[in-house]
Amino acid sequence: MTSGDTGLITKTLGELHSLKIWKTARSEGSEETDQEKLEAKKLRFFTAVPVLSITLAELLIFSGRMGAAVWIHIGTTIALSLSNIFIKDPEVHKIHQALMLLPVLRLINLSMPIFYDTTLYTFVFIYGPLAIPVAVIVLHQRDSLEQIGITLKHIIPYMLLSVPLGLILGLGEYLTIRTGYLIPDLTFINLLKLTVVMVFFVGLVEEVIFRSILQTRLENAFGVWAALIISSLMFGLMHSGYGTIQEILYTGFVGFIMGLAFYKTKSLPFIAVLHGFVNVFLFGILPHQLSLWPGF
Repeated sequence: MTSGDTGLITKTLGELHSLKIWKTARSEGSEETDQEKLEAKKLRFFTAVPVLSITLAELLIFSGRMGAAVWIHIGTTIALSLSNIFIKDPEVHKIHQALMLLPVLRLINLSMPIFYDTTLYTFVFIYGPLAIPVAVIVLHQRDSLEQIGITLKHIIPYMLLSVPLGLILGLGEYLTIRTGYLIPDLTFINLLKLTVVMVFFVGLVEEVIFRSILQTRLENAFGVWAALIISSLMFGLMHSGYGTIQEILYTGFVGFIMGLAFYKTKSLPFIAVLHGFVNVFLFGILPHQLSLWPGF
């Protein structure tokens, strides 16, 4: 055997060794890809099940079958609270914690008796207690202030922008469902009461639930557009109690607009105040003012 033959054999063995390493690496990479696909499927499945359950319950409320809806919401709440025993994925846990707030919101809403002649104060007794589990979940998930949207950046222009935007969105909703008013007149005191309740109770708590918690969790798991679509769908369905498909569709649209605004600005104060002013116009100013116009 010549030295040339030895070199050829050495070169061939080296190439075979490199090929073996490449095949091994490719096999390991393929296994990792398959595992990632499996984890993604599991994440989608464990998200879809409670979303469909909440959807079913809200559609039952829409159709007037309140008893069945309540039991489904109770079952969903229990299942989501116990899911961490059987599911070890922390991302699934966070999504389930976020989704659990929706049936809790509905159950508190349905169980709240009317203490006052005006229903304005009922919102305080609904969203005040709801703020407790919301705060617990926010603290438990350990999101940064930026992720939650707690920032004062551009706060003045955002506050100024929230009023005309609130008027536009509130007018659209008023023309959709023609709500009554929650205050007897438009005096400063009554408007102040309505604004405080709608901004600091309804707007703030709902936006923390739907945008700061739910949308953020879904965005981390599925991306921006899937998060916007799912969270706005849930937002629309949670208005099924009005009994009109137009209201569900319109509030779903408003939820998408608010979700997109939150994604672009990352400002919870802006979205909470915007939400609050939509309700101030919807339940206060517009019913009083437009009722004076012919045709309204």
